[in-house]
Amino acid sequence: MMTNGVVHANVFGIKDWVTPYKIAVLVLLNEMGRTGEGAVSLMERRRLNQLLLPLLQGPDITLSKLYKLIEESCPQLANSVQIRIKLMAEGELKDMEQFFDDLSDSFSGTEPEVHKTSVVGLFLRHMILAYSKLSFSQVFKLYTALQQYFQNGEKKPVEDADMELASREESERKMEKEELDVSIREEEVSCSGPLSQKQAEFFLSQQASLLKNDETKALTPASLQKELNNLLKFNPDFAEAHYLSYLNNLRVQDVFSSTHSLLHYFDRLILTGAESKSNGEEGYGRSLRYAALNLAALHCRFGHYQQAELALQEAIRIAQESNDHVCLQHCLSWLYVLGQKRSDSYVLLEHSVKKAVHFGLPRAFAGKTANKLMDALKDSDLLHWKHSLSELIDISIAQKTAIWRLYGRSTMALQQAQLLLSMNSLESVNAGVQQNNTESFAVALGHLAELHAEQGCFAAASEVLKHLKERFPPNSQHAQLWMLCDQKIQFDRAMNDGKYHLADSVVTGITALNSIEGVYRKAIVLQAQNQMSEAHKLLQKLLTHCQKIRNTEMVISVLLSVAELYWRSSSPTIALPVLLQALALSKEYRLQHLASETVLNLAFAQALSLLHMAIEPILADGAVLDKGRAMFLVAKCQVASAASYEPLKKAAVLEAAIENLNEAKNYFAKVDCKEQIRDVVYFQARLYHTLGKTQERNRCAMLFRQLHQDLPFHGVPLINLL
Repeated sequence: MMTNGVVHANVFGIKDWVTPYKIAVLVLLNEMGRTGEGAVSLMERRRLNQLLLPLLQGPDITLSKLYKLIEESCPQLANSVQIRIKLMAEGELKDMEQFFDDLSDSFSGTEPEVHKTSVVGLFLRHMILAYSKLSFSQVFKLYTALQQYFQNGEKKPVEDADMELASREESERKMEKEELDVSIREEEVSCSGPLSQKQAEFFLSQQASLLKNDETKALTPASLQKELNNLLKFNPDFAEAHYLSYLNNLRVQDVFSSTHSLLHYFDRLILTGAESKSNGEEGYGRSLRYAALNLAALHCRFGHYQQAELALQEAIRIAQESNDHVCLQHCLSWLYVLGQKRSDSYVLLEHSVKKAVHFGLPRAFAGKTANKLMDALKDSDLLHWKHSLSELIDISIAQKTAIWRLYGRSTMALQQAQLLLSMNSLESVNAGVQQNNTESFAVALGHLAELHAEQGCFAAASEVLKHLKERFPPNSQHAQLWMLCDQKIQFDRAMNDGKYHLADSVVTGITALNSIEGVYRKAIVLQAQNQMSEAHKLLQKLLTHCQKIRNTEMVISVLLSVAELYWRSSSPTIALPVLLQALALSKEYRLQHLASETVLNLAFAQALSLLHMAIEPILADGAVLDKGRAMFLVAKCQVASAASYEPLKKAAVLEAAIENLNEAKNYFAKVDCKEQIRDVVYFQARLYHTLGKTQERNRCAMLFRQLHQDLPFHGVPLINLL
């Protein structure tokens, strides 16, 4: 069979074959050997040498594109190559035969132009061998294909082609000149016939690397699938192509095609015996257990948790029979994910945690202190750095960022996020591709955006989110991470600004990305709108669900919201047990941020002395909004304690309270929380009236009136909040 000048009786039965494009590359190599060292400058020769590897390994490209690449490296040589190809294509068949006969001269002499074992030497020998095996009819078809290849390249003058491609390749030209790398683009692969084995392996490895490290530079899902289907048409048993098809279908959330490709990958892997060759008798079983593990991960990703659990149990059973601890550790990770997704999977997780404790694996939710947990992670980090496992290093730093935020240490979380972003990758990837589009970087950047938003730096948070959108487009696999961060920041800003209708519209987007977070935010909106009964019902349902799946952080947040609901409903005695329960959970799991927030709520009902337990960690690591609330509460407690003081001392205490209120107002202004500012100026006006400062009282009263007219109010008396 003959396609585009390619003879392939059995695809991948031979290592390589001759195509018109490869003849053009052979002409380039021949001209490079014939050109003297003085005719080509050192920089031009260096650029040509670096250009050769992607030309030899990559897929066939058009002749005009090949001319352009050579011209960018060495214009003089590009002209010589163009003349040689034109003479061969417009001449006779014997010119092509003579050209291949002359190629063998490159290896002759005491100092040959090309060494036989070099990359170029191996390519030349493969081409000479493949050409010598062709029959006369196949040689004639190859020459006809060469003529057609030349005519297609000459249809448009080079100048017209430059004008047509200028806008598209202007940015690519800079990358090619600086990094001298030819990336596989859609117009290149579309012109090629069936790829040889080496070309196919290079194409698959490059696209897989791009999907892993920099998805924006990979082919579009449709174009990549078209090329994979072309590969599989000529070789249906090409296992690696099936696996890349599985990864490509995951990008577009195609559950049927991704499952189909994954099963075909492991079927072909077992049938071809690829695993058995590298792993001995253990290869067959290894393929089976990792097939089940990947199937479980696939089902979990699409929300099929019951099927995922069944596949995971099968993987665990086979791994235990084979005593494969590596596979079991992967299973443990997915058990934890399932434990978060399904309530009835948590029993299975508890059994696996006992095994994890046996192997000394740390868990943040076990209630360990930060120093003990970080010491446990340090041991694994030492192995990662020792073996230069950059991907695991990135994951570890991203985990530390999340753990420090979980513990309420925003400064340490910020430090870890900055460390990951400023770290150079240790893993060698293709030129022009940086290992910065992985899930770890998406997580770190998301935390960075939320940390800036918590401190009132919304412009900086917006810039981080803008960068995330460019790095992870909406159709990429990690886009949901920044989408959720963006929605949460929009929600918080709308709530701070008193625009509850906008916050309610954002809840829909949050629910689509995280159902538990969406229900919690919906309850907060209902509570702010004074719909207490609806908010209480929603919070109680959410509390029951979170307790069932053991989502401790959300349980504490819901308890705090329930307690606040009781406060606003003038039922403080009911709120106290709820707050004590939240405080006990926060202390047990070392969640400093939630513990401090709980103590603030308790201090509102208890005393000023209790407030000092929480004020220091909040001012050190808390969000700006929490700092404002803390200072507001300090002022309230000062006013309450001054009721029994003598006049002079009472006046001094009230002056100090006013200063704390000014500080609280500054904090609220940073996050544009107008509702809280309204409460602060109202309280200040009352204090100035008590002190007899009429001018300051009138100023605060006027500001209160302006804010009160701008903001919605739902009938809760301000005096109850004081």
